[in-house]
Amino acid sequence: MKSLFKTVVLITIFSFLTRLLGFVFHIILSRVVGAEGVGLYQVAASVFMVLMTVIASGLPLIISRICASYHANNQKKREASLISVALIYAIFCSVLLCCVVLVFKSVFQKLLTNEGCILILLIMLPSLIFSAVYSVFRGALWGRGNYFALCVTEFYEQLVRIILGVLVISSSYSAMKNALNIGWTMTLACFLSMIYVILLFFYYGGKLGKLKREEFKPLIKQSSPITLMRVVGSFSQPLIAFIIPARLRAIGYTSSQAMSLYGIAVGMTMPLLFIPTTIIGSLSTALVPDISTAVAQNNQKHVQERVSSSIFFALFISALFVPLFIGMGEQIGLFLYNNIMSGTLLQSAGWVLLPLGLTNITSALLNSLGLEKKSFINFMFGGIAMFVSMWVLPPLLGINALVWGLGLNYIVVSFLNFLLIKKHVKADLKLTKKVLKIILLIIPCSALTSFVVSLAEYVLPLFFTLVLGGITGVISFALLSSVFNLFDLRAFIITTKKRINFPNFKLRKNVKKNV
Repeated sequence: MKSLFKTVVLITIFSFLTRLLGFVFHIILSRVVGAEGVGLYQVAASVFMVLMTVIASGLPLIISRICASYHANNQKKREASLISVALIYAIFCSVLLCCVVLVFKSVFQKLLTNEGCILILLIMLPSLIFSAVYSVFRGALWGRGNYFALCVTEFYEQLVRIILGVLVISSSYSAMKNALNIGWTMTLACFLSMIYVILLFFYYGGKLGKLKREEFKPLIKQSSPITLMRVVGSFSQPLIAFIIPARLRAIGYTSSQAMSLYGIAVGMTMPLLFIPTTIIGSLSTALVPDISTAVAQNNQKHVQERVSSSIFFALFISALFVPLFIGMGEQIGLFLYNNIMSGTLLQSAGWVLLPLGLTNITSALLNSLGLEKKSFINFMFGGIAMFVSMWVLPPLLGINALVWGLGLNYIVVSFLNFLLIKKHVKADLKLTKKVLKIILLIIPCSALTSFVVSLAEYVLPLFFTLVLGGITGVISFALLSSVFNLFDLRAFIITTKKRINFPNFKLRKNVKKNV
């Protein structure tokens, strides 16, 4: 079995590079196309991404999980049959969605409120079919543990989009023409990515097999809850965009003030909260075939070890960022956006990282263990808690109601997920003491970071102040974790050098016995 640690590092590096390319692409669009052209494209893209979610959300994950199980048991014919069945199913669903848009074109035109936006959507429609095929072969590569090919495909797509974007958009064109050209870049990039992933699939020994009815039922049954969860999630953003400004206006804010606060919170502050999920998401990607293989081989001990270590790893990575956000949130807001309010919100939202990280990893674990239906139920309970709190709390907290709504959502979901995992895996994960220790360590680390930053501001430029504060927060938390037997730096160095499967976060007492 490949080193999980090396896999997480590989996926993290490529995820960072892919996101960096996406960031570069957005810069190019904003500077060349202009706000109007980007706005027209985004309106059409908002509808398109909901359609894309139906096609390419649950299917790759379930294909990867089932393929990993078949691959572990050397059931090559069933694996090939599954991929063929999934391919037919994905193409059928994507074509059906395209037909729905074409038949109800007038309805979508009213929804988009702009005649040009419907043209952009129609240009992007073939991408649904290309993405459906792409998701099947990508899921197969994922299930076989071919993470390099998995990462390269995503990186390749972003690179193609940038190249095509540079070729077809121009500041001399009208906003509408540029918006249409962006739509074409999306379609062409999806087509080229589809061809590329197909070639990779066959290059690495993948095969298609005969269609078998028995493969349809588990594929649809297991992928539907994940797809439904992500479709519902895609609709939550518009609901939040309606609720928060409306409730702020109800307590005395003007419409302009309410939208400005919402824009600062969602556009500036919230994206920063998801930085740790880049690493946690890499671990989640690597865990799906790893745990699925262990389940197929009935290796309960391996499953318990992976579940326990991955939950703590996600918790620890999330906790590393909390002192930084709480201790120097205002300075981060000033440096990135020249906006103190965004930094103030970041300070008050720092604690959300802990339940957010736990939600991400526990949801991935439930999907790996085949508990996607119960995961969806937990997701719905969290959503209810979020919307109720966002409606009730604005008179008390103002825009911070958004922060607390998200936080309560993640607390509910992560807690329910944890109970479900503990029951299913039948292992004492001993997470409560670890969480309490982490919370207690975060408090002095945040205070120390804030103190260092407040002093450094008088003598250093803002950038170097942030660097110093970041180093202070991370090192102080790591050292205190080591002192209080939460994380052993020596064990981490030793295990990394030995290239074991996963970085062991052990108690110092246990390490001393083994070293």
